[in-house]
Amino acid sequence: MAKEEVKVLIIGSGPAGYTAAIYAARAGLKPVLYTGAQPGGQLTITNDVENFPGYPDGVNGPQMMVDLQKQAERFGTKVHYGVVTSVDFSGYPHKVVVDEKDEIIAHSVIISTGATAKYLGIPSEAKFNNNGVSACAVCDGYFYRGKDVAVVGAGDSAAEEATYLANLVTKVHLIVRRDEMRASKIMQQRVKNTPNIEIHWNSETEEILGNETGVTGVRLVDNKTGAKKVLDIQGFFLAIGHKPNTDIFKGWIDMDDTGYIQVQPGSTKTNIEGVFAVGDAADKVYRQAITAAGTGCMGALDAEKFLVAKEMEAVH
Repeated sequence: MAKEEVKVLIIGSGPAGYTAAIYAARAGLKPVLYTGAQPGGQLTITNDVENFPGYPDGVNGPQMMVDLQKQAERFGTKVHYGVVTSVDFSGYPHKVVVDEKDEIIAHSVIISTGATAKYLGIPSEAKFNNNGVSACAVCDGYFYRGKDVAVVGAGDSAAEEATYLANLVTKVHLIVRRDEMRASKIMQQRVKNTPNIEIHWNSETEEILGNETGVTGVRLVDNKTGAKKVLDIQGFFLAIGHKPNTDIFKGWIDMDDTGYIQVQPGSTKTNIEGVFAVGDAADKVYRQAITAAGTGCMGALDAEKFLVAKEMEAVH
């Protein structure tokens, strides 16, 4: 078992992790970053990023992650491909195990493990991912101006995505599995008062239809009667929630009931000293690349301040 001691360990490699690395490296903290199972995170499955400031012509998601990695490395970040498999936050410094074999002693830890959109699990979903199937209306809605789309989900996020899309597209079909929505009353009212949203109750997605140009329709089945129908659509949006990738921190770090890490207001501090959480692992509200990058910067500054205070303690 290899052992390594580091000042700043960054777990995860999306916009939050890489931004934290850039700031920590420029502060001379020689950060070490482990990419996780999906290097680059959710943006690596996003072709066109058009809402990140500074890219007037948009940028390809995977390319943007390569650029961020290069920038972090230029200032001395060590980027390793590996997955953190367990942590021990019982003492200080912190112990972290990578790939179930290598132990790292970390004087500060920045968690940027992100979140993963939940999918229905039907094959056609993966087939048309990025070619008509999306899990982010704010990111991709603009591409469907003047078209017909479907949104699947029944909670607040589904209601929000449907009303957001209704301003851009010709028609939104909202696919709801039960005969009622889980969304708050005010959100349900907004959906019902939007003329170009049609709700399909007791409906489940059997298949997303399409060809090489992308999605052309969706086949629904009524789970009460078994009747099937096809809707002509060009975009299919999932709004059935996200799962934060925080399982390995359970029992150590305070989280909400969904698994989002709770941080002290106005900071990235968790309940464990020297452990900070940034990006989508701690953000169930905004979940954008730009906000993730912003908290990544905060995490690095918080970690730097913490390490300086620790050094002062050691001196006195």
